[in-house]
Amino acid sequence: IQISDNWPGYSLDLFTYPQHYYGDLEYVLIPHGIIVDRTERLAKDIMQDIGDNDIVVLCVLKGGYKFCADLVEHIKNLSRNSERFISMKVDFVRLKSYHNDESMQDMQIMGGDDLSKLTGKLCFVFLLILFFMFCKDIVGTGRTMKVLLNNIEKCKPKMIKVASLLVKRTSRPDGYRPDYYGFEIPDLFVVGYALDYNEHFRDLNHICVINDHGKAKYRV
Repeated sequence: IQISDNWPGYSLDLFTYPQHYYGDLEYVLIPHGIIVDRTERLAKDIMQDIGDNDIVVLCVLKGGYKFCADLVEHIKNLSRNSERFISMKVDFVRLKSYHNDESMQDMQIMGGDDLSKLTGKLCFVFLLILFFMFCKDIVGTGRTMKVLLNNIEKCKPKMIKVASLLVKRTSRPDGYRPDYYGFEIPDLFVVGYALDYNEHFRDLNHICVINDHGKAKYRV
C-alpha cells in the first residue's frame, strides 16, 4: 500500500490516543485498525510462500516488537486453522540508528547470539522482521541489511525472507526492498505502534507524524 506525498492524513480529533501526547502530533498517518488488517494479510502471504518449513523469526528491537508479536500471532492462527502446523522459534537483535531524529553514521547491532545453534539443521526459514526500513540506513545504502543477512546466511537456512511494516520512500536506485512490507510512506518522521522518539510514543497505537513541539519536548 503506497501512501502518497500529498496525503493529508487523518485528524487527531477522529481518534483516541494518550492524553500526555496532546499537542505533540501533527496527524494520524495510519490508524491502528488498518495496521492490524494489513498485518493479517502479510501473515497470509508468508504462509503461502514458506510451505511446510519451520520458521525462525528474528525480530529487530525495539521498534519491531509490536509488529513481530502481531504478525507471529496471525501466522499461528492461520496454522491452527489449517492442515499445516508451522513450528516457530523467536529470537531478537537490536539496532540503534537514530539520535533524536537524525540518523547516526554507525549502526550498532546487538543480540542474536543463539542463532549459531541452528547451523546444520535442515528445513527452516528465517523470517527477519523489521518495523521500519530507514531511508538513510537500511533502505538507502543496504549496509545494515547486508550485515544482518550475512550473519543469518552463516546458519545456512533453506530460505530467508524479510518483512517490514513500513518502507520509507527513497529516490535512491539501490534502495533495499524487503520481501513483504505493509506500507510505503513519504519521507516523514513517524511514531507510534512501538516506533519511538527517544523512547516516547511506543504506547501510541496509531502511526502518527510527530510535530516540532513534540520533537523539542522529548529531545535529549
